[in-house]
Amino acid sequence: MSQRVAAENLPIVREGSSTVKNLVVVREYHEERDKMAVEEMEKRCEVGQRGKPSLVTDLLGDPICRVRHFPFHVMLVAEYGEGREIVGVIRACIKTVSAANTIKNVAYILGLRVSSAHRRFGIGTKLVQKIEEWCKQKGAEYAYMATNCTNEPSINLFTRKCSYTKFRTLSILVQPVHAHYKTINSRVAIVRLTPKLAEMIYHRVFTTRAEFFPKDIDTILSSKFNLGTFMAMPKKFLPQWDSKTGNLPSNFAILSVWNTKEVFRLQVKGVSKFKYACCAGSRLLDSWLPWLRLPSFPDVFRQFGIYFLHGIYKEGNCSSRLLKALCAFAHNMGRDDDGCGAVVAEVGHLDPVRDVIPHWRKFSWAEDLWCIKKISDEKYNIDGSCEPLDWMKSRPIIFVDPRDF
Repeated sequence: MSQRVAAENLPIVREGSSTVKNLVVVREYHEERDKMAVEEMEKRCEVGQRGKPSLVTDLLGDPICRVRHFPFHVMLVAEYGEGREIVGVIRACIKTVSAANTIKNVAYILGLRVSSAHRRFGIGTKLVQKIEEWCKQKGAEYAYMATNCTNEPSINLFTRKCSYTKFRTLSILVQPVHAHYKTINSRVAIVRLTPKLAEMIYHRVFTTRAEFFPKDIDTILSSKFNLGTFMAMPKKFLPQWDSKTGNLPSNFAILSVWNTKEVFRLQVKGVSKFKYACCAGSRLLDSWLPWLRLPSFPDVFRQFGIYFLHGIYKEGNCSSRLLKALCAFAHNMGRDDDGCGAVVAEVGHLDPVRDVIPHWRKFSWAEDLWCIKKISDEKYNIDGSCEPLDWMKSRPIIFVDPRDF
């Protein structure tokens, strides 16, 4: 998850020596030539302080894995000096999404890193400016980034130096995968939807209700990383429901499960022996006595992946119970996957599903801040309209693209 955050732990950028800035060249990443140098530089930029726990991200030997699956994507590197040392990187991808009853080409900027020895010289600012130029050339009208609301250095870089505006706050909800299975209400039926049917339902429930609903939702649902889309309904409704008609039950909940394990893996390092023993003990006890349903802690001290829940929606007077059953179902999928350590969702603060999704507060982010900036000079939108878009008028539901996480 640390790679998702733009400019993680990057100090406030100050214009430093012009000599240093003139020796910095920003160019596109070349996989064969730059891969090892980028990996080494990013390892030095990992989150955490000496003596404190840190969350380490392994990109599995593919520095552009986070954006590779978008049709338009790029990674830029910053080189310094005659030796062409790589001292910074940044990534971006472009997609078409819904926004305030229209559609927009937006760029998502992520994974900004600057070597600790070369910070405070404007390198971060230069990387952002260069990647904005690339996004603009590819037709993006807006660029946005996401970071934890407590990450002041990142926020200051984008809002003060690069003129981004804070416009959305979301919650990242983390549910550890326990050693025991979660119970699913026997009165709830859970059905797996085909990608085509899931696409139709998502268009029906999200097109006019949600922001950032991706135009290529079919690509997401048919991806090898998408483990399936599932709908829950009262079991008594199941005999009357016919998927071929496209009619939805009066009470239902729906979500899709995205597997990040093949894209990146996480690992917690730097914990004390006492904490390690407590976590391992809770897991062992839960394995021995599963009927106690202890809230055991997963083995996050070895590399693990996460299941990301997306396309979460509920409708009807008993839909909260149905959504809880779906979340338990996703948890049990993770329980059967030895490499899954947590089930994660990201939703808007006013989204009706927020208070229903099970999570541990200690490991969740109450406020994930999104900032945005208009980068296009075009007066007309891609749908032909010329009305200015007011991003401050928030819709309660935001569709978080699992490829962004």
